[in-house]
Amino acid sequence: MTHGLEPTEEYDGSITVRLLDDRSGTEEIRCSSYEDAIDRVRERQHAVTAAKIVAGDGSVVFTSAEMDIDDWESVWRREKRRQSVQVEDHDCPYDSVSCFPDDLCVQCQIDAVRDGY
Repeated sequence: MTHGLEPTEEYDGSITVRLLDDRSGTEEIRCSSYEDAIDRVRERQHAVTAAKIVAGDGSVVFTSAEMDIDDWESVWRREKRRQSVQVEDHDCPYDSVSCFPDDLCVQCQIDAVRDGY
């Protein structure tokens, strides 16, 4: 039991690291997360011709032939953080900066209760 704390991300193992080697061919490694995939690429990228991270929908999200894994990880983490803080727009009639659709300010809570009657 997680006691109310649910994981923020779930992966079904559909993230794949594809290692391409001119001599030995292609090797695919199923990963449980993007962090795992990044670690696998770091471990093996210099021993193969190219390393790729393939998302569950089949799209290649990283290829070592075009970018550095550290640079890609930095952009990925920044985008992940940006998406986690996006909230739905809410125009507070009282101009409260801390008023959100799922966490109304006191004045908006009072209005919501009043409008319920």
